[in-house]
This record gives sequence, C-alpha cells and structure tokens, in this order.
Amino acid sequence: MAALALGALRSDTSISVRVYEAIRAAITATNLYEIEEPHLRLDERELAARLGVSRTPVREALVRLEHEELVVSVPRRGYFIARKSKAELLEIIVVWAALESMAARLVALNATEGAIASLREIFATFDGDRIAAHLDEYSDANLRFHQRIIELSGCETLRRTADGILIHVRSIRHRTIGESHRFERSMVDHMHIIEALEKRDAELAERLVRDHALALAAHVDANDNDL
Repeated sequence: MAALALGALRSDTSISVRVYEAIRAAITATNLYEIEEPHLRLDERELAARLGVSRTPVREALVRLEHEELVVSVPRRGYFIARKSKAELLEIIVVWAALESMAARLVALNATEGAIASLREIFATFDGDRIAAHLDEYSDANLRFHQRIIELSGCETLRRTADGILIHVRSIRHRTIGESHRFERSMVDHMHIIEALEKRDAELAERLVRDHALALAAHVDANDNDL
C-alpha cells in the first residue's frame, strides 16, 4: 500500500465515482515494474481508511478496475495491481507503437504550430549533462512528450485506447530509461520527431515515432529478463 499516492477526493461527484477515480489515479501513477511485490496488494480495509469511506465503494471500485485489467483478484488473497509478463509487455509496446505513430501522422497533418512547439518546450531545460544528473525529471518529461503526441492527435478514440495501456508503457519507460544510457538516444530521437512534425512530414514523423517505440521493445526483449 505504501506504493499508492492517494490524493484528496473530489466533492462534485458521487462517493463511488470519487473512490474509483482516486484509486485508479494512484495505480496509474505507480512505477509498476519497479515496486516490490508486497506493495502490489490492495487491502480494502486500508484503502477505505485512507480515503475516509466505507469498504463498499472501495470494493465496487476494485471490481471496476478488474474489468479494466488494472487489478486482478486472487482467490483467498484479495486484489492486486496487475502486472504483465514480459511477452505481454512486448505486445503492449507494439500496440503503443501503432497508436502513437498514427497520432504523430495526425499531428503533422492537423496540429497548430503552437501545439507542435509545445513538444519542444517539454525539453527546453535539458541537455546531456542535466539529463544524466536528473534522470527522474527527464523520465517524467519523456512520458509527457509521448502523451502529448497522443493528445495532439485530436482523435478521442485513439486517446482512450492509449490510456488503457498507458500504465504499462509509462512504467516500463521509467524502468528502462537509465539502462545502457538509453536517455541519450531518447533525446536525439525526440528532436528528430519534433523536426519532422515542424516540417509537416507526416510519413517521416510516423516512421520515427514507430521506430522509437519498437526500439524500446527490442531493448526490453534483450535485457529485462526479470519481468
């Protein structure tokens, strides 16, 4: 439970919705493939106490999150945050590559210059030395960059689909960004992607984003054998 950063509940919606939103937000903010296994367990009583509610809306939220495959129920043990196997993660990254590359095409074709400029602003404070010294900050910026491409696509169905696998993509990117100095290649790739978008080269932007994501899949396949 220490792994979940639960925030204050909103006051403008029902208790059930607020509990669901709070637990979901806390789960999706975790570094899923770095936390220790005991912290994956979701204790209904403790969640209810921390949120200041009864166990009923907590149980309802966990059932809903199980349908979304964010949690899994284990007989006689309760609920756990769901992690994927290495093979499943590789499939998820491939799906993300397809989604984000299409998003990049849509951005190149339709986004405003100001919207595209916002991608460059994400990395305005980073250079090679700063990335190495502030890897967690760069990892957060890296995720914002990829999420921003999805958002700027203007395609709500694409965004919702990506949101369903974001927790896994976010977590594996955070876990691997420092491995083999991947952050160095990452920044170069990002700048090339931004340049392609600025030139409105949809085919190049699509290919660069896809190749960037597939490079993550290749790295995970070759290196992360403890998943």
